[in-house]
Amino acid sequence: MTTEPLSDAERIWQVVARIPSGRVCSYGQVADLAGLPRRARLVGRILSRLPQGSRLPWHRVVNAKGELSLPAGSEGARLQRNRLESEGVCFLGGRIPLSRFRWDGAG
Repeated sequence: MTTEPLSDAERIWQVVARIPSGRVCSYGQVADLAGLPRRARLVGRILSRLPQGSRLPWHRVVNAKGELSLPAGSEGARLQRNRLESEGVCFLGGRIPLSRFRWDGAG
């Protein structure tokens, strides 16, 4: 029995699904963990196309500075921030302290 190799989207989804509650990853880090180095923009594009109501924890993916990439004040940015804060992630000056909340991909 042969299995088809995973698509890039499936590899990204698998990484994002493993990010634990209360932790975040950057787009670039997700790409690296998915075996797609230097493909951070692809991660963003794949996550932006998730269907409404997806259970994938997309909100745990932020930019390399620890900031939300959605437009400030948008409904999506408010939702992302609320979800992260409900998981115990804090913001300092609009940024998440990655030294404290970044997931290293283990576990």
